[in-house]
Amino acid sequence: MDAPTHTDDAAQVDAVMDRARAAQARYEAAGSQALYDRAALAAGWALMQPGRNAELAAMAVETTGLGNVADKITKNHRKTLGLLRDIAGAVTHGVIRDDFATGITEIARPKGVIGAVVPSTNPVATPTNNVVNALKCGNAIVLSPSPKGNRVCERLIAHIHAEFAKVGLDPALVQMVPAPSSKAKTQRLMETCDLLVVTGSQDNVRRAYSSGTPALGVGAGNVTVIVDETADLNDAAAKITASKTFDNATSCSSENALVVVDAIREDFLAALHRTGGRLLGAADAARLKDALFGGGGLNRHMIARDLPQVLDVADIAVAEPETARFVLIEGDGIGPGHPESGEKLSLVTTLYTARDFGEAKAVTARILAHQGAGHSVGLHSADDARARELGHTLPTCRVIVNQAHCFATGGAFDNGMPFSLSMGCGSWGGNSIDDNLHWRHFLNTTKIVRTIPAREPGLEEIFGDYWQAAGR
Repeated sequence: MDAPTHTDDAAQVDAVMDRARAAQARYEAAGSQALYDRAALAAGWALMQPGRNAELAAMAVETTGLGNVADKITKNHRKTLGLLRDIAGAVTHGVIRDDFATGITEIARPKGVIGAVVPSTNPVATPTNNVVNALKCGNAIVLSPSPKGNRVCERLIAHIHAEFAKVGLDPALVQMVPAPSSKAKTQRLMETCDLLVVTGSQDNVRRAYSSGTPALGVGAGNVTVIVDETADLNDAAAKITASKTFDNATSCSSENALVVVDAIREDFLAALHRTGGRLLGAADAARLKDALFGGGGLNRHMIARDLPQVLDVADIAVAEPETARFVLIEGDGIGPGHPESGEKLSLVTTLYTARDFGEAKAVTARILAHQGAGHSVGLHSADDARARELGHTLPTCRVIVNQAHCFATGGAFDNGMPFSLSMGCGSWGGNSIDDNLHWRHFLNTTKIVRTIPAREPGLEEIFGDYWQAAGR
């Protein structure tokens, strides 16, 4: 049998899109806030029902080889619960604002059919987040999983369709690109949907921005965290360890580098040792770097793997292995010739030492200039002015203060960020958004504009202060 052609791929995607467009038109025509809310809750419960969550988490690890089941269950639950909390009460149908002072009425309108390209690192939580947001705003959605994520995506959609059947919703509202995945199919989806949401490889993000379709892409993570001399070292160590080891560091918000002020370096490393961090000596660090980076890219046998496998592949041992949770290596430099200064997607963190906070900020800026600009940085400090200084001077959209970074960046129950698995990185990261992807990005608005009493100012009102300073 002949191999399928790009024409065949396009035809398959077009058939899916036709069904999605027809379903979305019917969904919007029958639209109400109650209908949109019910659909979003159905998709959320499709994952959050404990038995299905456990099944999907296990399947995700089995098929992708990334992360661990227990943490994926937690991630699936908390990310979806937080999102449903965020959108509860959000008005996404009909009039969302009536401003008599400006004479403007804003009406919520769907985007249409969302195309969502989702990564192998989060093949369940990320698509569910996209589906819930899309349905909440009156859209249909077509998912394009990674090749390794095909089977778990199909199973997720089957669970969503089962919930839809209970409440009379059209299954064509949530579909996926037909398996097997291919670049040609993803490209066709990019070209034919109404809005693209892309999380994952920067190649996909670049293709999305050049597809001709409005696109929301997110930048690369390479989180750097400063620990200064005012920090609560035990608290910082516990939070960094919990964050770094969660789901075997699949998150773009895992700590890839720590920049520690010299005055507290030894005490902090002792605190990290107690929580499971192990600093490697020079010889073992060199072996690990050769194993992790030696092939010109990250070693797939070490990415998001349990620590014993990471150590086994590198052929090294650590002290007190029964309590070890991740390893640290000293940074030799920053930039393309120093791969340890980039994102590692593994239970490996790079350690840099700085004389003081000023140098720590400078080291962080150099790391961001190499990789990860726009995403986020962390700070463990008792001095809030330093957080403000980072926010004013570094090319970052988020400064996460005294928190476990990967839990906080994408929204947490004890901070005010929207729950999301897709973090916009602004112009620094080459993105069109600088906040966490959330429901508002899935809406169009129509404005009704009426006349109001004229508000034309005189020149003196506008230029008075300027004329006084500079003259006419």
